Formats: sequence, C-alpha cells, structure tokens
Amino acid sequence: MNEAAIGRFRRIGILALTAVYLVILAGAIVRASEAGMGCPDWPTCFGRWIPPTQESQLPPNYHEIYAHLGYAETNFDPIKTWTEYLNRLVGVACGFLILLTVAFAVPFLKRDPKVFYAALAALLLVLFQGWLGAVVVSSNLHPLMITAHMILALSIAALLIYAVARSQKEAFYRLSSHALSAKLELAVRLALALTLVQVLLGAQVREAVETLARHATTPREFWPLELPWVFYVHRACAFLLLCTNLGLAWQFLRRLPQDHLLFRLNLGLVLLTLLAVATGIGLERFGIPPAIQPLHLLLANLIFGAQFLLLVSLPYFRPRGLEKHAPPA
Repeated sequence: MNEAAIGRFRRIGILALTAVYLVILAGAIVRASEAGMGCPDWPTCFGRWIPPTQESQLPPNYHEIYAHLGYAETNFDPIKTWTEYLNRLVGVACGFLILLTVAFAVPFLKRDPKVFYAALAALLLVLFQGWLGAVVVSSNLHPLMITAHMILALSIAALLIYAVARSQKEAFYRLSSHALSAKLELAVRLALALTLVQVLLGAQVREAVETLARHATTPREFWPLELPWVFYVHRACAFLLLCTNLGLAWQFLRRLPQDHLLFRLNLGLVLLTLLAVATGIGLERFGIPPAIQPLHLLLANLIFGAQFLLLVSLPYFRPRGLEKHAPPA
C-alpha cells in the first residue's frame, strides 16, 4: 500500500470527522432554538423533500393532519423548519462522506483490517443514527432519545478518530519518544472518563433547561437558580476537569519539544478546555442564552475527541508501542 493511498484515506477521514462535528453543532443549534419539531415528519418535512417557505404552501387543514398524527401544536415557522431541514442535510452529507471513508479504507483490509472495520462500524452507526433520528421525531423530542442521539454521534466521531490515527501509525513510530511512559496513558484514560461523565451530566442539565423553557414563569436570567442538583455537580466537575486537563497537558509539554505533534495536540486541548469553561460561566452568568449553548456542547465534544485521539495514538509514540504494534517485516 503506497503513501498516496494512506494520504487519501487520512484526508477523507478528517473531512468526514469534521462533518460529524458539524452535525453535532447543527443539532445543538436546533435544540437551543427549539427547532426540533420544525419538521414534524421524517424523512420528509411537511410531506415534502424540500420544505415550504410560506404557510400558504401547506394544506389549509395541516393543523388537523398533524394533530391526528400526534403533534397537536404543530405551527409552521419557516425559520425553525429550515433550521431543522439544514440540520438533516448536514447529516446526509456526513453519511456520504463516511461512506467514502469506508471506500478509501478498502486497501487497508490486507495491511491493517482494523482501520477498515472501524470505518465500517462508523458507517453502520450513521445508518442507525438515521433511524434514531426518526424515533426522536416520532417521540416528540423525548429528552432521553435526544441524549442517545448525541452519544451515538460521539461514538461515530471516536471510531473515525481511531481509524485515522491507526492509519498513520507508521508516521507516529518515527516520532516515538522515551519521555512518554505508560503512566501517561493511564492519566489520559482517567481524563477521558471524567470528560465522558461531564458530557453525560451536561446532557441532564440541558434536559432540565428545556423543561424550564416549557414551564418556567420566571425571567430567563433566574433559570440557573432553579436548576436541579445535577447542575451544581456539573459545575464542580468542570473545575475538576480543568485542573485534570491542565495537569495532563503540563506533563506532555514539559517532556516534548515544541514541534512534536503531541505537544501541539495538548496545547489545543488546553485551549478547548479554557473555552469550554468560559462558555459554561457565560451560560450561568447570562441566564443560559441559546446562542452560547451550541458552542458549549461543541467544545465538550471536541475535548472528548482530542483526548480520545491522544489515547489511541499514544502507544504508537512510545518505543514500547513500536515493538508491540509494528507490522512484520
């Protein structure tokens, strides 16, 4: 297998991964803007493949039609409809890019089958994600279904990160360093586990915010005071996560030269963590503004992705990893 084929796979894999994060961001925008039911049916939108732009384009009795289907308060809003529709288009584009990733991974079947099977697993999860999207709509945006939808997107991103990182392992071997010990890998695992807990706590906080949005009678700036205990646990874990990521990054930064790939990855991780904490503070101080919610969620997912990339690639940067994973001569 030549370097050109490896490079093509890396590029399409990174493009597909970028699309996954765009899907996550688009989904967060839909959720924050309460546009999830902008299209009350799936896969069509108001019975069309391209949704209407004006209410006059719908049947006069469309309220009764959708009330009969279980959506009693369906009111056409062009902004919400097209926000949800564009979210679906981004998801479809992501699916095609992951399909291309699988096609470009075929040459790895002989060289390193795990690369191909990771890409294939990502594609299968995307197909399942499409079905789950229909369930989310049919459940009238049940919070648990939305959270499951988000966790599945996180899993798809992890599979693509693994596939791309493993495809580059020979390049990583050449950057191996004796300064990277097995203890660092354990520290990364702990930090990754803490981030996953924080993401799950954040999902529960978002569910509580959505409940307040439907039922609260107080002004939005007072909503943080009405959130349940999980919000305070989430806030405390944010400080713990900040300290953990800063400590972890310091261990890498003091061991590696500034031009090393892992040095730059850890600098990025520090920046993402600081931004996530800053947006979290903004959410609390300014009454959970919808404009900040999608950015906060995206940053949390990017932190998880950066930590996962660090975890799966670290063995290839250690000399012991070279002995364990190097292909036979």
